[in-house]
Amino acid sequence: MGKIIACCGLNCEACDARIATVSNNIELLIETTEKWKVHYKVADISPEMIKCTGCREEGAKMIHCSKCEIKKCVQSKHYQTCAECEMMEKCEMVGKIHKYDPGTLENLKS
Repeated sequence: MGKIIACCGLNCEACDARIATVSNNIELLIETTEKWKVHYKVADISPEMIKCTGCREEGAKMIHCSKCEIKKCVQSKHYQTCAECEMMEKCEMVGKIHKYDPGTLENLKS
């Protein structure tokens, strides 16, 4: 499996929402929605809301993407990802993602 790295360092290629969207796998999209309701403690998400091809790829974007402060910051600096920013390892905003998923920082470093 390859890597499609999001602005924050998440590996979109391994994301079940992206896999379900790209493969048009409705069952996986529903299953992912149910998992995320519990994991993120958000009851009001639907499969349509999490369809996504990746924040830096053409196509569907999950509802959070339009509100993502990390993506807005990256775009405002005309970067592709946080890896281009000298503050990457000190940034509180992306640091929340790195604390939750340490692999994201490694993805950005590589």
